[in-house]
Amino acid sequence: MRNHATEAEKILWSCLKKSTLGYKFIRQYSVEGYVVDFYCPKGKLAIEVDGAVHRNLGQKIYDQYRTELLNAWGIKLIRFWNWEVKNNLSQVLHKIELVLPS
Repeated sequence: MRNHATEAEKILWSCLKKSTLGYKFIRQYSVEGYVVDFYCPKGKLAIEVDGAVHRNLGQKIYDQYRTELLNAWGIKLIRFWNWEVKNNLSQVLHKIELVLPS
């Protein structure tokens, strides 16, 4: 999966891997058997970048289940659409910054 990142994931990773937000992120990280696109251990923050498949009902239900499980383990999960990352990266980074502990 790591070698097949979407364009949006590559764009976001180019910012997160440099620790521009002051936190270290890991790409394609397994948390309790679930792989998240990006994970910040210190901030206990998982980030998912979603495409069109996440609009179908079955996927929405599964995504909600994963979000609740991660939250139960003390991990906050935030999601962005591919188009958000591609078209408004600065706002995406700002939203991530707001969720990270100060």
